[in-house]
Amino acid sequence: MTDRLRDKVAIITGGATGIGRAAARLFAGEGAKVVIADRNAPAAEETVGMIGESGGSAFFVMTDVSKASHVQNMVEKTLQAYGKLDILVNDAGILIRTPMLHETSELDWDLTLNTNIRGVFLCCKYALPHMMEDGGSIINVSSTSGIRGTPTQVPYGVSKAGVIQLTQTAAREYGPYGIRVNAIVPGLIDSPQSRGSTGSTEVFEQRVTEIPVGRSGEPEDVAHLMLYLASDESSYMNGAALVLDGGRTI
Repeated sequence: MTDRLRDKVAIITGGATGIGRAAARLFAGEGAKVVIADRNAPAAEETVGMIGESGGSAFFVMTDVSKASHVQNMVEKTLQAYGKLDILVNDAGILIRTPMLHETSELDWDLTLNTNIRGVFLCCKYALPHMMEDGGSIINVSSTSGIRGTPTQVPYGVSKAGVIQLTQTAAREYGPYGIRVNAIVPGLIDSPQSRGSTGSTEVFEQRVTEIPVGRSGEPEDVAHLMLYLASDESSYMNGAALVLDGGRTI
């Protein structure tokens, strides 16, 4: 523990598994009090348990980020427990494989955008008023699917492009209040969502061969970049969209 986030309070949506879990554990190890917001209660409670066993402070709030009432409750429970909010990590997201655009269903479109972009909007909307007095850091998770064409997942790509635009606009609007808003743009990360989205181990491994550094990313790779953006070390970084993909998009 180096206490880079000492006395900070962080909400991490999608904190039950994958990247969110890695970030929650890392943040807690650096001194932050962590709120895990997720729909997966068993996995979220497991994450809370891991943090507690390591001497950290965390609790779980059942949250569907696409629902305003859930997000409001998430923020209220955080303030009731810890009295403030310094860091918001918008990691919750879904990836649904779809056919070509003209065959993509409205249901898959709505499900994806409601979670991936409406969810980021709602979390920012209800967290920002509580960060405007003392400042803070918001970290939004986009994807390399948001900066290039995405056959078989057009709703996902559109939603992740929207996350970058929302990040840049919020950075301009709230920078004067001491709130930095940045996005991480991960490539292939070895998480349950990524492996599920590829459809097979063979496809996942084939994509790994396209990465110049020779491996897929780990959730901890993203979590360490999140830690930098959450800490005071990144005090001059605002409105950035940081690609973290081992060089695959080049």
